[in-house]
Amino acid sequence: MGRLINNLISWPLLIISCVLSYNVIAGDRPVFVLKIKDHLFYPSEIEVPARQKIKLLVINEDPTAEEFESYKLNREKIILGNRRAIIFIGPLKSGSYPFFGEFNMSTAQGTLIAK
Repeated sequence: MGRLINNLISWPLLIISCVLSYNVIAGDRPVFVLKIKDHLFYPSEIEVPARQKIKLLVINEDPTAEEFESYKLNREKIILGNRRAIIFIGPLKSGSYPFFGEFNMSTAQGTLIAK
């Protein structure tokens, strides 16, 4: 009986502590917003902190899909028209990291600058 009561108390406490720990870990990442409109990235340059993981929220305001791609960041993600996507990046060394929209390479260009 005593063991059953200990288990009934221990499991909920363990679950609550795991959930709280996850929120602290996931919540520490700064969020940067990048919009796609008229096949252009806004802003075309984004300054982010170096040596820190970040969350890039990409909002596609165009009716057509676009692919966020960066060789230097080793990321590619298709964002459907009028949708949004989250891309986790980093930690990055100080420097410039170009990105582009693969479906509109002549216009959709940008740079992530880690300082």
